[in-house]
Amino acid sequence: MAEQATEMRERVFLVVVDQSPEMPNALRYACRRAKRTGGRVAMLYVMPPPEGQQWGSVVDLMRQEARQEAEAVVARHADTAADLTGQPPSIHIREGKTRDELLKLLAEDRSVSVLVLGASSKGEGPGPLVTSFLGKGGSQLRIPLTIVPGALTDAEIDAIA
Repeated sequence: MAEQATEMRERVFLVVVDQSPEMPNALRYACRRAKRTGGRVAMLYVMPPPEGQQWGSVVDLMRQEARQEAEAVVARHADTAADLTGQPPSIHIREGKTRDELLKLLAEDRSVSVLVLGASSKGEGPGPLVTSFLGKGGSQLRIPLTIVPGALTDAEIDAIA
């Protein structure tokens, strides 16, 4: 009976949404894999916490503006995900450090089965989040990590997904 529950569980592909140039490749890959495997996509956007020691009303205003920006960014990418998969993605918006909030979400939401990140195509390295999980930080993940190269074309992503 436990085997049937595991087999029937829907695969959830989690993408960390940001404004990096490689993120759309990670999202496209996750969407194509979800569509082909009968899974779905989840998206995480992490807002940085307000900086400094402002008065409470200023911090509240900064948070409100950051939340509005986060919702606008996520909405654009959620539309893309819905177009590619035929269903709306799960959306998570949090405040804090991206790596910390990602690990918290993975601990809280056991339905997530694959983390999909985009790697930078520039010579500066794959990006801070990818780098953090390639070393010792990888042992903190309970799920597989898929890294999608930022230099891939849509056609190449479609072919491998």
